[in-house]
Amino acid sequence: MSDSDTPREKAIRRQVSPLELFFDLVFVFAVSQLAHHLVEHLTWRGAAETAVLLVAVFGTWAFTSFEATLLDITRPRTRFTVLAVMGLGLFMNAAISRAFAGSAWLFVVPLLLIMIGVQALAAFGAPTKDMRRHYQRGLVWTATSAPLWVVGATQAPGPRLWWWAAAALIDLTGTWLAHPLPGRVLHSTHLDFDAEHMLERLRLFLILLLGETVLTIGRTMAVVPVDAPAVLASAGVFVALVSLWAVYFGGGEDVVAVHVARTSDPIRSVRWGINVTYCALAALVTVAVASELVISHPLDQGSVRLALVLFGGPVLYLASQAWYYHATTRQAWAQRLMACAVCVPAAVASLWLPSLVSLVLLDLILVTTAVVLSRAHRRLADALRSADGAPA
Repeated sequence: MSDSDTPREKAIRRQVSPLELFFDLVFVFAVSQLAHHLVEHLTWRGAAETAVLLVAVFGTWAFTSFEATLLDITRPRTRFTVLAVMGLGLFMNAAISRAFAGSAWLFVVPLLLIMIGVQALAAFGAPTKDMRRHYQRGLVWTATSAPLWVVGATQAPGPRLWWWAAAALIDLTGTWLAHPLPGRVLHSTHLDFDAEHMLERLRLFLILLLGETVLTIGRTMAVVPVDAPAVLASAGVFVALVSLWAVYFGGGEDVVAVHVARTSDPIRSVRWGINVTYCALAALVTVAVASELVISHPLDQGSVRLALVLFGGPVLYLASQAWYYHATTRQAWAQRLMACAVCVPAAVASLWLPSLVSLVLLDLILVTTAVVLSRAHRRLADALRSADGAPA
């Protein structure tokens, strides 16, 4: 059964407010916390713990930002909610490095207060009946995962991971599928929503994530010995980060903006953008860890762990974007997958190479990809605008 009963109208376009950017800083702080947790526990279990924490942290950002867009950030009640989530998020993110040690409740209590409180606000305060029903279904999904978060907090760190992984999987699945229930699925083509505002939120959040990655790497550079290998490694890491920035911001954002302006279902595009940002956050955390390892030990022989984080982060970043571009524009995705394919033999070769040489290989791949994509994005954006009769 569809929840649609009214045609979609054009939403009012609002600028991103200073409060929303202020709010983002608390959650960008989580990048350094997640990277610190992973670098201190660079094992498969540590990676699983980091992934679980990441799903919880970004889920609270996504829910709150979506609701602030839906309910209008200029309204006093919405602004109060954002500030409340900001305060709770500060405690939650500060507990990331100890969530699987002695501070499980400091992480879980703010998490559940945010998830339940924000969705409850939208379930009763959303402007349309369809959206209120949608968030009521979201509360059902949260009611399913919340006991698992609570039980996990009572367990020892070993079994806690299994309880929390199950809870995170439920939360992630609900977000990716728009919280369906039997006979009730969100059909969003008719809904009034400022999709351009939310996509701008995602764009600015990605910039902040890249900025926090730079700061995390800068802190490593500040403590390592100043010698030629460390300087070259730092320069190589900077080139990789600039390339990752250019892969999307070298015209890719223009393609997304034109697509959203043309699509009949902008909420779906926003949902897919949120899903991709989960992967982008995971990728940048991994890149930060790899960068710290390379800068600290630029001449060390390669290893499986280093190969996985050094090449795995960019592959995740590019592959998730490839999925998004294929699902939306059907363009500019093959180049990203080609870069991922080239990273695989480079990662294998890195097992026998010094870390610094492996970084150079990665830089060559990313710089080439950024140049190719900037041209592809420019052609695609021009073609989309021409199709609409707009000047290129």
